[in-house]
Amino acid sequence: MTEQNTARTPFPAASLLGYPRIGRRRELKKAVEAYWAGRIDAGALDAAAKDIQLSIAKRLQELGLTEAAAVPGTFSYYDQVLDTTAHLGAVPARFGKLLNAGGQLDIDGYFTLARGNKEQQPLEMTKWFDTNYHYLVPEIGPETKFTLASTAKVDEFAFALANGIETRPYIVGPVTYLLLSKASDDAPAGFAPLSRLEDILPVYVQLLEKLAEAGAGWIQLDEPALVVDQDTPAVEIQAAVARAYEVLTAAANRPQILVSTPYGSLDGQLGTLAATNIDALHIDVFKGAVPSAAALAALGNKTLVAGVVDGHNIWRNDLAASAAKLDELTAAAGRVTVSTSTSTQHVPHDVEEETQLSQQLRSWLAFSDQKAVEVKTLASYLADPASAKAAIDQATAVIASRASAEGVHRADVRARTEALTAADFTRSDYAVREAAQEEALHLPPLPTTTIGSFPQTSDIRSARARNNKGELTDDQYAQLMKDEIKRVVELQEELGYDVLVHGEPERNDMVQYFAENLEGFDVTVHGWVQSYGSRCTRPSILWGDVTRSAPITVEWAKYAQSLTSKPMKGMLTGPVTILAWSFVRDDQPLGETANQVGLALRDEIADLEAAGIKVIQVDEPALRELLPLRRADQADYLKWSVDSFRLATAGAADSTQIHTHLCYSEFGVIIDAIDGLDADVTSIEAARSRMEVVHDLESHGFGRGVGPGVYDIHSPRVPGEQEVTELLATAVKHVPSRQLWVNPDCGLKTRGYAETEESLRNLVKATQTVRAGLLEAAK
Repeated sequence: MTEQNTARTPFPAASLLGYPRIGRRRELKKAVEAYWAGRIDAGALDAAAKDIQLSIAKRLQELGLTEAAAVPGTFSYYDQVLDTTAHLGAVPARFGKLLNAGGQLDIDGYFTLARGNKEQQPLEMTKWFDTNYHYLVPEIGPETKFTLASTAKVDEFAFALANGIETRPYIVGPVTYLLLSKASDDAPAGFAPLSRLEDILPVYVQLLEKLAEAGAGWIQLDEPALVVDQDTPAVEIQAAVARAYEVLTAAANRPQILVSTPYGSLDGQLGTLAATNIDALHIDVFKGAVPSAAALAALGNKTLVAGVVDGHNIWRNDLAASAAKLDELTAAAGRVTVSTSTSTQHVPHDVEEETQLSQQLRSWLAFSDQKAVEVKTLASYLADPASAKAAIDQATAVIASRASAEGVHRADVRARTEALTAADFTRSDYAVREAAQEEALHLPPLPTTTIGSFPQTSDIRSARARNNKGELTDDQYAQLMKDEIKRVVELQEELGYDVLVHGEPERNDMVQYFAENLEGFDVTVHGWVQSYGSRCTRPSILWGDVTRSAPITVEWAKYAQSLTSKPMKGMLTGPVTILAWSFVRDDQPLGETANQVGLALRDEIADLEAAGIKVIQVDEPALRELLPLRRADQADYLKWSVDSFRLATAGAADSTQIHTHLCYSEFGVIIDAIDGLDADVTSIEAARSRMEVVHDLESHGFGRGVGPGVYDIHSPRVPGEQEVTELLATAVKHVPSRQLWVNPDCGLKTRGYAETEESLRNLVKATQTVRAGLLEAAK
């Protein structure tokens, strides 16, 4: 550590690793989407962003985080990894010259990388570690140029400081950034983005120097990739970490450096970071174990920032257990401060706004604001244990009351899961099912379908809101939804689709809709969290044993099927995705909860079959999301997650075609698990990654129906007929055509009707072209 740094401000005793950045009422989402639509200009967007930044900083100070650098500067217009790409100027060559004459990436160039344009698809998107947040994957090659192309972090810091608040700027650390990157299309085989470490470090140094000049006392560099078992050998990663922080800490003028390592245990990388000259190290000791005394002692005079409050879920902290962990840490380490295990961007703002929830349930919960108070309480405990006794005792009492509350444990539900046998998880051989389904469905080669949802128009959302307020009766609302279903069915018939969907207009969200109709759940009103970009969701709260008291989707599916002679898909959300996109109880193994949900869905499938539905899709887009970050823990997860899906679907008749859908995952990592689901047809994201997944399918020998997506619905661009034709031609080269389906990457809920109709029309035309080629080749 340089002499200059030793006299600087200590790291705050209490801080969060990050905070929700979309605004308490999704102000950022509304401003960004207004800018995209041309309703506001860049100046108005900047003003809205500044209002959000300042309101966050002031709110955290109100909650007691008043020390310098206690407030994290984690604002982003879209994504923190994209922000890092922007700061490094790492624009893929395929986008052309997005940097302006001053060498900067302006806001329009930034959004072009995120959303694409008419000529270029956007950066690929995938899940951020084991969360439901999506990041934009950098594309790095040997020729990628790096330059400080953005000073947004400096500007954000200076703005807060001018308003009397010294924040802690944040950016993704260099090792994690490169480990999360993919090789660009023009990179040679075997190229590893990590090999460009020496080239990006000077840009990081420039950023550190500019922050120091602006008055920043601390910077947070996020290195969560260090808690994951990587394909890159550990020794290479250790060398990269050592080199990166050798260079960064040697900068002549820099803020003090906090390296944060959320989402799990550092394990062997703890010693690597301890040997560097960083000033503070954050470790996740909520999900990870408390390191050994020897490992902690090796930190020397570095501040240990202890993530003892869960930043990833919404349950009230067991303050007594956290205090015990802090006692262990302080016994072996030097200075210890308190923080969250992860950024609280993964939880809503404030549970006190959820007045429709029972007081009992609210007492069990802690959203981001409550977590700030918990962090502050535990920091007080470190300073004076007696000062926190009342709060610790209260938390202990609430946790005890939760365990005995009505509905948390139900004898009827548990008796059913305990009675399960191997037969409940097994269908007939696929060859038997395939023959039965061919006879029942009579589908052409390369059958076309969509994933489920159609655009949710303002009229649909308005009708739902009016029904909730009592301005529309249930019968009036149901008729409006039927009108929309009829419109969607007629559109698919006109376009020439083979297997239809009803469009799901009655569903506010693919998980919340089921949560509202299953016992053991509650839903929020203001509990929004960011999924990606401007896309926000309200995760439901799964607090008790789960059961289904009545059919949920049957009447809608039955009505839709009555409108067409073509097969209509019944649409369900799978057990793993319901868990992944909810805040799930933490008092029992996830596998037990997944089986409860699986049995509820099994009952729904039986009722759909009885209503004449021959194709049923059980979506599992989150299968990859919950995969543990350490390989030693993955087999157990894959066993119970696959089993819960099979439990839901194994009761179906051989002639009932079971579909599933997965999106934005590294499919090669879990291809065995996807195969193990034993679905008859699996639709998967493939357009943005330009059909990369077909190589995994080919090498694995995947033998059932599969629909690699040909239309990226997470971008507003319309794929042309030729583009879709080329994607299908690639798929046909690697997967037998008899197995292939043609479909978009995901549901169409977030798109508009004009772009959707044009895209779907191009999809059908491309399919017809490829079908004709297959028939000609077969002559």
